[in-house]
Amino acid sequence: MIDVKTAPYAALLLRVCTGALFMTHGLTKLFVFTPAGTMGFFESLGLPGWLGLATMHFEIVGGAALILGVATRLVALVAVPVLLGAAITAHWSNGFGFSNAGGGWEYPVMWAAVMAALALLGDGALAFWPLKRS
Repeated sequence: MIDVKTAPYAALLLRVCTGALFMTHGLTKLFVFTPAGTMGFFESLGLPGWLGLATMHFEIVGGAALILGVATRLVALVAVPVLLGAAITAHWSNGFGFSNAGGGWEYPVMWAAVMAALALLGDGALAFWPLKRS
């Protein structure tokens, strides 16, 4: 049974927390690793460099959308394959534990599950632009 009085605040908490983390990752790619460095890292994984820029853009814009509650379900749903892609391409070979050198796959897979849960929960409280329910 779900508590309909507190569930919207649970979704809000997940939205703001994960949105802030996404923005932090994206801004780190932009200002610390730089777009060229991010592209180079993606290319070192055998991926096209533009995918690094697209990921950086999604993390920044998608993170802001989550914080504000803009199309939460859609943003969270798009985040699932992004996170699973990170788990497979960048972290799988490092083993399970994220404390392993290079970071294992447990952390991005956990965040993919959190994003799937948020997509199922919906916008929650204080959403700026919730999607209509069918």
